[in-house]
Amino acid sequence: MRQLAILAAAVATLASAPAVADDVKLNIAISGWTGFAPLTLASQAGIFKAHGLDVTIKKIPQKDRHLAIASGDVQCAATTVETWISWNASGVATKQIFQLDKSFGADGMATRNNVASIKDLKGKTVAASAPGTAPYFTLAWMLKKNGLSVKDVKVVNLEPAAAAQAFVSGQNDAAMTYEPYLSTVRAAPEQGKIIATTLDYPMIMDTFGCTPKFLADNPKAAQALADSYFEAVDLIAKDQAKSYEIMGADVKQSGEAFGNSAKYLRWQDKAANQKFFQGEFQAFTKEAADLLLEIGIIKSEPKVEELFDASFIK
Repeated sequence: MRQLAILAAAVATLASAPAVADDVKLNIAISGWTGFAPLTLASQAGIFKAHGLDVTIKKIPQKDRHLAIASGDVQCAATTVETWISWNASGVATKQIFQLDKSFGADGMATRNNVASIKDLKGKTVAASAPGTAPYFTLAWMLKKNGLSVKDVKVVNLEPAAAAQAFVSGQNDAAMTYEPYLSTVRAAPEQGKIIATTLDYPMIMDTFGCTPKFLADNPKAAQALADSYFEAVDLIAKDQAKSYEIMGADVKQSGEAFGNSAKYLRWQDKAANQKFFQGEFQAFTKEAADLLLEIGIIKSEPKVEELFDASFIK
């Protein structure tokens, strides 16, 4: 750990004018999703601390994360782009400030081996998190692309880890989950198959955001959060083995197992962030909002410009 902290300090030294906050304390809400792991690395390698941030990371299910923000228990969080739309629509004001990752097969739908296509799920039971979460949205997205809706299946609400475990134990006809839990299904081919992932339907991307009040009151801290994330991504590139070991341990995986999960996604550096917020973000947010409106998660279209602040990735 000490060696990684030294390497992290070296990475920070190479960074151009890194932002340093004034010992700002904050709580961040995430889950065990592989794409969020650089935030854990930034914490454990001392990157947040080097930027003047006293960060406590809290593992909170996606369906409850906005409640933690609304209560003031956390000031910032990581989640999928479309989830921020739902949170803001429910009255929990937030702004996305940088992109974390894009899924390249890390989110998927598992079905029994006798299911030939997604269309064959009509009338069947699918395990997925509650409405307003990424797995539920992924289910709705995949069904719509195949001429169905969530009304055509019976949804059993299970969190991603539980959905995968239930599936491999023989429960439900299908399951929506993501890495590292999707690998539980990959390792049990006798129980079923992964019929579709974000390689087939590229629609899962994660961002980091905070409350407008936190951003207004702590602009240096917001900049430090963005800089810390990008340094963590640089650190992974410079010492992948040790970084994977630390990030894997946080979700009870070996470094090797974590690496096997990580190969299904791409963490986004500053250049990728700048490109993303110049058009792709806006286009996806509009399509996602249309679907959320259609399935009753939101009641009206959001103003896209109110959902993000790209000033911290310049």
